[in-house]
Amino acid sequence: MTSTTLLLIIGAAIIALAVALFQYFYKAVYKTKRNRVYALFRFFTVFGLLLLLINPKYKQETFYTEKPSLAIAVDNSASIRYLGYDTRVEDALVRFRENKDLNNAFDIQYFGFGTEVTTLDSVNFAERQTNIADVFSSFTSLYRNDVAPVILLSDGNQTFGEAFEYTSKNFNQNVYPIVVGDTLVYDDLIVGQVNVNRYAYINNKFPVEVFTNYNGDRDVSSRLTIRSGNTVVYQQNISFSNQKKSQIITALIPASTVGVRQYTVSLQAIENEKNTKNNSKNFAVEVIDQKTNVLIVSDIIHPDVGMLKKSIESNRLRSVTYAKPAEAVGTLNEYQLVVLYQPNGLFQPVYRELEALGKNSMTITGPKTDWNVVNQLQTEVYHEVTTQDEDVQGISNPNFSTFVLNDLNFSDFPPLTTSFGDITLKTEADIALYQKIGTITTDTPLLATTDQNGRRGVYVFGEGLWRWRAQSYIDTKSFEDFDNFIDNLIQYAASNKRKSRLNLDYDSFYYGNGSVKLYAQYFDKNYVFDNRAALTIKVINKETEEVYDAPFLLQRNAYEIDLSNLAPGDYSFTVTVQNQGLARSGTFTIVPFEVEQQFLNANVTALSQVAINTDGKRYTISTIDPLITFLLNDTRYRPVQKSTENVVPLIDWKWLLGVLALLLAIEWFMRKYNGLT
Repeated sequence: MTSTTLLLIIGAAIIALAVALFQYFYKAVYKTKRNRVYALFRFFTVFGLLLLLINPKYKQETFYTEKPSLAIAVDNSASIRYLGYDTRVEDALVRFRENKDLNNAFDIQYFGFGTEVTTLDSVNFAERQTNIADVFSSFTSLYRNDVAPVILLSDGNQTFGEAFEYTSKNFNQNVYPIVVGDTLVYDDLIVGQVNVNRYAYINNKFPVEVFTNYNGDRDVSSRLTIRSGNTVVYQQNISFSNQKKSQIITALIPASTVGVRQYTVSLQAIENEKNTKNNSKNFAVEVIDQKTNVLIVSDIIHPDVGMLKKSIESNRLRSVTYAKPAEAVGTLNEYQLVVLYQPNGLFQPVYRELEALGKNSMTITGPKTDWNVVNQLQTEVYHEVTTQDEDVQGISNPNFSTFVLNDLNFSDFPPLTTSFGDITLKTEADIALYQKIGTITTDTPLLATTDQNGRRGVYVFGEGLWRWRAQSYIDTKSFEDFDNFIDNLIQYAASNKRKSRLNLDYDSFYYGNGSVKLYAQYFDKNYVFDNRAALTIKVINKETEEVYDAPFLLQRNAYEIDLSNLAPGDYSFTVTVQNQGLARSGTFTIVPFEVEQQFLNANVTALSQVAINTDGKRYTISTIDPLITFLLNDTRYRPVQKSTENVVPLIDWKWLLGVLALLLAIEWFMRKYNGLT
């Protein structure tokens, strides 16, 4: 409290006392002993009112005890059940939940992990893949400023993601791994990673790279075989020893039939081998007889050009060629799509040939685009000519309906550089991204698609797409999402198919350990996306003839259905729009791929390394009690008493107004009772 406030309170007390004495002693007609009581009430009433006007502030300090956090992360993947430890993990969870001392000492939170980390209600050991590294990245942000030891119940067998034993080096909490699984090492042959392209071309041979491993100390021999159905397409004898634990086999397999072909790569079991499920793996290849050839025409050297080639060719169905404008003339008919990068005056013969051939194109513009020329060479877009550039970001248009375009958080991507000026779309067009300048979202297109008399085009009004691909990798640790975005643009621009009111987007085959999702778009008679439709799918297993019916769910500008619950096999399906008489059919294959069955032992080495990296300690599933005792006795994990200090103004004391009202009421009642006015 300041000295000024203190002087004001003293002054208020003096004024209140003066008012009370003046009214009940100096001006009073009848002076009795009750006047002292009246004066006292009047003093407190006036003093209270003056205090409210002064409104002094005081500090209010509250003490509380904060317990340290304890995160218990449970491996909820199928490998726990395959190893036969699901019941013991459930028992371990019950012991943690029922231990009163542990729950009194810690604020315990339970998490499950498989493909991703989620809060845990119950375990079902149904996750098809395991990413242990995601536990550390999730907990880093969740417990950034807390003391939060982590108990990790896992077999340590990870199927995808970063190597978690190295990721844990940057984790700032103590980790106590509980090894779930057999720690003994048995002789075991393993078919590890199988690398193969998703597509192959008819009458060619496609490479298959197989990583094989051996756990054991003996000299053993086996035979690697690749089969398509009952037909052996490749085989090779291989041997392992204590010094030679792994081998990489590369095979060339002939592609003789168009369509999805399933293959099985297997290793012949050795004597007394305990786990033979990891001796084989399935993979599939779609054999096709055509390829999309894309020509990129550019007069300048720019990172975007190299990025486009890399991104487009990530789809094995695409092939990219680079040419300068003069080199491209006369060759355009050899390509299904021509990409024009920052066209200028040298592109005049290219535009004339594109017009003569009626060929689709994709145009990417930027500061080096000569709009004086481009405005005259095509009739789809007009760009106001200025000499200024500006940086713009992209904002997704939720009403874009030309094809399924997933939002990659474009608004968080680095800005593209574009020419300043208004853009007018002079033909039928659909805007996918709008330009955002600073904090203002404009109605100027950044990405748009056109369709003029069956001739399709894509326009990107900015350079710097290579930064988008880099940012997408930073966000997702993969180029896949951005490359799919570019592939959608290429697929639309390269296609000459007529518009259909019902379009489907799906893959020819899916692996059983991944998601199986199909997408559909339905348009009304004006070819405007209709989000009011009811779409259903009927899926039939070709072998068992089992039927599965389900509705599609609306997701932004597309309908989506997840069929990940289907068993591996060959399926046919029909998508129907209710009450519209529209339907589309297709087929797909789910390839058996139980990656969680590939493990025989717990990965003790990796879990031990995590304990070392985080200054923790490794335990086994049978030593839960020593771990609980250790945590309770460790002085690093003690409750901390903290305090909060709040500055509270007197006017916030609502009960003070009640006291003042009560004092006035009592004084009034006593005066009336004694006949005073």
